[in-house]
Amino acid sequence: MTIQTDVQLDAKGLACPMPIVKTKKSMKDLEPGQVLEIQATDQGSTTDLKAWADKSGHQYLGTNENEGVLYHYVRKAEEEKTETSHPHTADNEELESLGDDAVVVDVRESAEYAFGHIPGAMSVPLGELEERMNEIDASKDVYVVCRTGNRSDMAAQKLAENGYGKVYNVVPGMSEWNGDTEKSK
Repeated sequence: MTIQTDVQLDAKGLACPMPIVKTKKSMKDLEPGQVLEIQATDQGSTTDLKAWADKSGHQYLGTNENEGVLYHYVRKAEEEKTETSHPHTADNEELESLGDDAVVVDVRESAEYAFGHIPGAMSVPLGELEERMNEIDASKDVYVVCRTGNRSDMAAQKLAENGYGKVYNVVPGMSEWNGDTEKSK
C-alpha cells in the first residue's frame, strides 16, 4: 500500500521527546490537509504521536512498520487546537519524598520500565492508560512520570479529565532521576 505524503521527516535514532519536537516543527510548514510522514525507530513514538495529534487537533492516520522503521502518518488540521500543559507539576526531589498517600504511575513503554524504574511505581504505558485507568487509586495523589515529562504531561491531563483530583506531572522525569531504581525480573 502506497500512502501519498507531502513531506517526510527523518526522526530515526531519536528518543522521546525528539520525534514529537521535530514533528511539531515540521507541521508548522505544512498547509492544512497535507500529510506528514514521520520515520522513527523509537517504539514509544506510536503512542506519543497518537496522543500528540489528538491533543493538537491533527489527524493521526496510522503507522506502518518495515525493517524496524516505523512510518507514521499525520494530516495537518484545518485549525490547530492550542496545546496546553497540565497545570500541576512536581520535580524529582518531591517524588523522592512521597509517603503512602501517593501513587507513582510510570507511563513509559514496558521495555523502558523493565530496565529501570522507581521502586513501587506501577507501569501503565501511555497507550494503555485509558483501558487501565481504573487500576490507579483516585483517592491518592497521583504522580505521573516518563523519561522527560512529555508523555507524562499528556497522561496527567487525561487522568485529570477523567476525574482524578490530585495529579502531578513529574518534570524532568527519569532522564534526570538520581534516586533508587529497580529492574523488572
